[in-house]
Amino acid sequence: MPSDTTARKVAFVDLRAQFETIKTEVHAEINAVLERGDFILGNSVAEFEREMAVFCEAGRGVGVDSGTSALELALMALDIGAGDEVITVANTFIATTLAISYVGAVPVLVEMDPDTFQIDVTRIEAAITERTKAIMPVHLYGHPADMDPILEIAARRGLRVIEDASQAHGARYKGRRVGALGDVGVFSLYPAKNLGAYGDAGVIVTNDDAIADKILLLRNYGSTVKYHHEIKGFNRRLDTLQAAVLRVKLRHLDTWNAARRGHAEAYGDLLAGVGGVVARPQTAAYAEPVFHLYVIRIEQRDELQEYLAARGISTVIHYPIPIHLQPAYADLGYAAGAFPTTEAYCERILSLPMYAELGSDDIEYVCAAVSEFARNSETSTIA
Repeated sequence: MPSDTTARKVAFVDLRAQFETIKTEVHAEINAVLERGDFILGNSVAEFEREMAVFCEAGRGVGVDSGTSALELALMALDIGAGDEVITVANTFIATTLAISYVGAVPVLVEMDPDTFQIDVTRIEAAITERTKAIMPVHLYGHPADMDPILEIAARRGLRVIEDASQAHGARYKGRRVGALGDVGVFSLYPAKNLGAYGDAGVIVTNDDAIADKILLLRNYGSTVKYHHEIKGFNRRLDTLQAAVLRVKLRHLDTWNAARRGHAEAYGDLLAGVGGVVARPQTAAYAEPVFHLYVIRIEQRDELQEYLAARGISTVIHYPIPIHLQPAYADLGYAAGAFPTTEAYCERILSLPMYAELGSDDIEYVCAAVSEFARNSETSTIA
């Protein structure tokens, strides 16, 4: 470790570094929008929707104003509402379940798989009731959920499948892009995502024209013809300037994801054998992850985070409180201990710096600090 540990900084995500590599393209696309003046549902929105659908190997794409809106409108397009139940995983960001709540449905939670951190597909069947209308797997951290068993259960039980792919832009399941495997796939385009806008944005992909057409109505006041409103819709449109930025970034996404996979491999090699640290969730044989996050697990998580911060290394906990223990979801009736794996992991996981432009020397510095902490912590054990 360097003697002056306060002089060096390693950001968790550095969006400025990414911008420096594409700023000429971004300026050109934004200027084109400014010249056209088509700021609402302009040409760039339609082009991004088409390009995102092609990228995801889907038939249609619909841009909206956020990932949360995308989830909500997808549920509404599938006629899921009051009294219905949607099965999802207990370890996810709260937007997953908030969207279910927004349409009046009830989230039914399932335990995580301890190896991949994805929904435990062996527990889904037991969660189904006569009120179940859909399964919403989350491709957490950029690793795909095991979709074939989910799709088989859904087909057999007459359920819809909504993929929350908000952390998995470009990930593959058995060679196929996530997002187009179920009835509908949803992506957040928050700035820090693998594919991120310069503000809030989201996109939905599907192979079902009826779903796409209904979402088009829902996002724009229930209208496709000005002042003619077929249904009670919303103002959830993707901003044209954001779409212009996203078109630029989409061209680079595969390259950026490949860099992330390289960084993950370097982390894994350098952390192999470090006492008390599990380098990352296991990559399933079916998966080509995109490592939106690189997550380690360690008993003394909070102490490690403080130790790294003192050395200029920024980390984040995704997520410290599982859904069923959030005060907002006390009404679901789950008690502590309902999902023991999820609860144990939430107390021990830590996300290390991860972005495409991250330098190999930064990864070495981070891993050296983690290793040093582990050596100095006699009680450090695998969580």
